[in-house]
Amino acid sequence: QVHLVESGGGLVQAGGSLRLSCTASGPISSTYLMGWFRQAPGEEREFVAAITWNGGITYSADPVKGRVTISSENAKNTVILQMSNLRPEDTAVYYCAVKQYIIIVSEVLAVRESLYDYWGQGTQVTVSS
Repeated sequence: QVHLVESGGGLVQAGGSLRLSCTASGPISSTYLMGWFRQAPGEEREFVAAITWNGGITYSADPVKGRVTISSENAKNTVILQMSNLRPEDTAVYYCAVKQYIIIVSEVLAVRESLYDYWGQGTQVTVSS
């Protein structure tokens, strides 16, 4: 069983930055895709960003493009989501998720919740205006 633990959420003023981390433990496959999603109150969960196991391919959603950077620290099985210039509309619970044994990667696949095998519990990000 793979476990994902997110950290780094909190309260920040608009224009500020946050660094979210997701650490995986358990039987992680040698090839995987790690994604970040978020869910605001009353809204559906939406894709934020994703990265392949080797950091070679990254994707980010249009609402956050240019404001987030996703990176991986393979030795620690950790993925970082660095967010800057945060806006009140970024307020949400942020979840990380992993798809094991990924062979073919595309943005069309990466944005789908149903692709991912395991999910973390989420970390709250609140951006005040």
